[in-house]
Amino acid sequence: MRSRDITDLLVLAAVWGGSFLFMRMGVPEFGPAALIALRVGLAALALLPLLLWQHKLRVLLRHWKAILVVGTFNATLPFILYAYAAQQLGAGFLSIANAVTPMWGAAIGWIWLGDRLPASRVAGMLLGLAGIVVLVWDKFHFDAGGSGLAVLAALLAPVCYGIAANCTKRYLAGVDALTNATGSMLASALTLLPFAIWTWPHEPVSFQAWSATLLLALACTAFAYVLFFRLIASVGPTGAISVTFLVPIFGVFWGAFLLDEIVTPNMLAGAAVVLAGTALALGLVKLPALR
Repeated sequence: MRSRDITDLLVLAAVWGGSFLFMRMGVPEFGPAALIALRVGLAALALLPLLLWQHKLRVLLRHWKAILVVGTFNATLPFILYAYAAQQLGAGFLSIANAVTPMWGAAIGWIWLGDRLPASRVAGMLLGLAGIVVLVWDKFHFDAGGSGLAVLAALLAPVCYGIAANCTKRYLAGVDALTNATGSMLASALTLLPFAIWTWPHEPVSFQAWSATLLLALACTAFAYVLFFRLIASVGPTGAISVTFLVPIFGVFWGAFLLDEIVTPNMLAGAAVVLAGTALALGLVKLPALR
């Protein structure tokens, strides 16, 4: 990687790690639906001029049905699930749970599209699942005040991302990344608009919550997508997806430093096992005996 690529990778990891922090700050006042509608709506408004400038509106309209499906699984559902989970779970926990996204992408591609996976990558998926068990061990309970539903939401969000990645591969292989991203944001914004209006907060929203929401939309969504696309063009998909291994570091750091979140031994152990399993599932690391 060139020095610019390394800088892009670190900035992207820091920004995406911060997205969980901003959700934690915005969701108590906005609620999940309004917060995420603002996130995707403002991101769409930021990306749309780039799309028009590159004369790709026709491409978006030509593939609108597939983009609507991908947008549902790439933005609407996972963003809502994370926002719901952020009402009870910390930014560090959410960023670690998000780290299994590439693993789910590989697993769903294997099951649905018949992608061939060597034994070492299957072992990585199993190891990643074991890491998730370690991560949620002390939080997965449904008694009064329990966080079981929030944990389920946080675990389902990466599955949505895995479905979206494979839908993109299956139905939008010839469509450029900017069109996919802008279309996903637009589709998600239109889908969530009625729910946002219905659940819009009755009380005035604080400056802090508005600031967090704007940063979530413009920095962690619109800007981050552009940076991610530049990384893909420069170092390829595998190199770009390595940002997954850095996001939990920043997510845990932002949560502990800015929100005084406690980093538990379960989180550290779960993160280590999840990242090891994800590295195997991506094929970045191989077990010699299982090749």
